[in-house]
Amino acid sequence: MSETTLPESTEQTAEAVLLFADVSGSTRLYEAMGDAVAVKAIDRCVSVMRQHTEACGGRVVKTIGDEVMATFPNASDAAQAAMDMQLGINELPRVGRIQMGIRIGFHFGPVVERDGDVFGDTVNLAARLSGLATKGQIITTRETVDRLAPMLKSTCRYLYGMPIRGKEQQVDIFELVWQVSEDSTSMAGERNARTDHDAKLRLVYGDTELVLDGENNAATLGRDANCDLVVRDKNSSRNHGKIECRMGKFVLADNSANGTFITIEESDREIVLQREEFTLRGHGWIAFGQSRKTATETVEYFCE
Repeated sequence: MSETTLPESTEQTAEAVLLFADVSGSTRLYEAMGDAVAVKAIDRCVSVMRQHTEACGGRVVKTIGDEVMATFPNASDAAQAAMDMQLGINELPRVGRIQMGIRIGFHFGPVVERDGDVFGDTVNLAARLSGLATKGQIITTRETVDRLAPMLKSTCRYLYGMPIRGKEQQVDIFELVWQVSEDSTSMAGERNARTDHDAKLRLVYGDTELVLDGENNAATLGRDANCDLVVRDKNSSRNHGKIECRMGKFVLADNSANGTFITIEESDREIVLQREEFTLRGHGWIAFGQSRKTATETVEYFCE
């Protein structure tokens, strides 16, 4: 009886654009509409994302629940697919009172392809970008923007620089603006014109409220009694982190041993900082050394 030899896995290195797109607020959708309706609505969104991926020359590597992971041969095709996805999802009918929305992150770089799957730092960064995006937003990097066609490049705007563990230089984050309206144009103009003097951040911890603004523009957080905001969580480091105002935006820097956990109200994904920085936006919560889900001590913040 002859033995059957299984084919060996083929592995190759290439350059590609990795894109992650996931349905925003899916947890809330399940709670509000029930499993059957939510699953049907999410499947419809995934179908739209797959359709536009393939129409722009991309390949869906896999779907994970409400998330699509796709690869494209170049940045312009990925950008076009991302915009088409947002437009397609935006045109879907409401599910009850809920307007479906997705968030997208994509990044160009080297990847390892094996057995139809894709691996490497480029994949990890693209996934993190989708986590940073809010509902209806498309996030990418300077390396990717530099490879866009001129017309697409003109739709991108710089947001902030983000330190990444294991990288010597920070990663410059850009937003690809796919929808232009009078409101969004006005808001963009306000953000661009904003200065440190105009910025305001409220931090609420129990009965304590700390306000940062143009004059009082930095604060330290941690268990040490000398911190501006003393946090009583045993998982917090003595000098856990610092928030400071930079060009009208408040940046949280983690200096801790166990990490800082940030939840933004409009997002159902928690962001974990480990010796990294993050620009606070909107309204949310900061937990120290553990997830907000298990933390007993959190700081609520309001960007105003």
